[in-house]
Amino acid sequence: MQKVIPIQADGGVNMPKPRWLKVKAPLSPEYQRLVGLMREKRLNTVCEEASCPNIGDCWHKGSATFMILGRVCTRACAFCDVETGRPDAVDTEEPAHIAEAVALMDLKHVVITSVDRDDLPDGGAAQFGASIRAVRGEKPDVVIEVLTPDFRRKPDALETVVKAGPDIFNHNLETVPRLYHSVRPGARYFTSLRLLQQAKEAAPGITTKSGIMVGLGEELHEVLQVLDDLREADVDILTIGQYLRPSVRHHPVVRYWEPEAFDDLKQCAERKGFKMVACSPLTRSSFHAGEVYAAMKQASI
Repeated sequence: MQKVIPIQADGGVNMPKPRWLKVKAPLSPEYQRLVGLMREKRLNTVCEEASCPNIGDCWHKGSATFMILGRVCTRACAFCDVETGRPDAVDTEEPAHIAEAVALMDLKHVVITSVDRDDLPDGGAAQFGASIRAVRGEKPDVVIEVLTPDFRRKPDALETVVKAGPDIFNHNLETVPRLYHSVRPGARYFTSLRLLQQAKEAAPGITTKSGIMVGLGEELHEVLQVLDDLREADVDILTIGQYLRPSVRHHPVVRYWEPEAFDDLKQCAERKGFKMVACSPLTRSSFHAGEVYAAMKQASI
């Protein structure tokens, strides 16, 4: 692997971004239609809540990641733009509304994620299960991907989700172990890693997926160790993208990695045995999720 020399950054939120991180503002009619649909069905999307830079591209193509269990998270990760505080009550009609939206959008691949709900006895696992079943009932042939929290100290939560039959189980490690105390203080690296391994053990035929961000202060050798850990856990799909600071109260950007560095990481990850790797500055966990999964299935034929 070539030596990676990222661009040093000062962490200022108003610092000009490199040219390869600039995207067009979402203005298309399809984007506006989906905004209206989400509000009509009282649905939340991680695309909006996490200020994803790809929202215009994904929504223009009729793709979105639904965020269940409300808009308020019980944790305060230093990289995330989702609101932290006391969550609302669980909306029992939410699974049906998601299923209706999936049908109206005629999705072939749907991603369901959530805020952390440490206040709930099951961490929100039952709502994941209900959402999976509702979507499957509305569109039996749709590919369902779940992007879950770690369900820390929630017995049987993982089993509840896996038994509902998602095609893809996704849980992001987000960063290297050394940075967890400052970036992801409410989580534990090996808890997340074990969750991915347990998902594959519980359902050997399921596709597992995880992702990390770079630019938070990690070193290259630490990133490569995370890749090795994920392969040891038998994770199939890997995503790597550049961290972008949502505001001055969030963790600073320590480095902007050049596109060539992402190319090197992608080649390295493929050599390590991941079935599919999405790796670029603007890659996010759910960005082009359908295309990534379809390419993996095609490659396995």
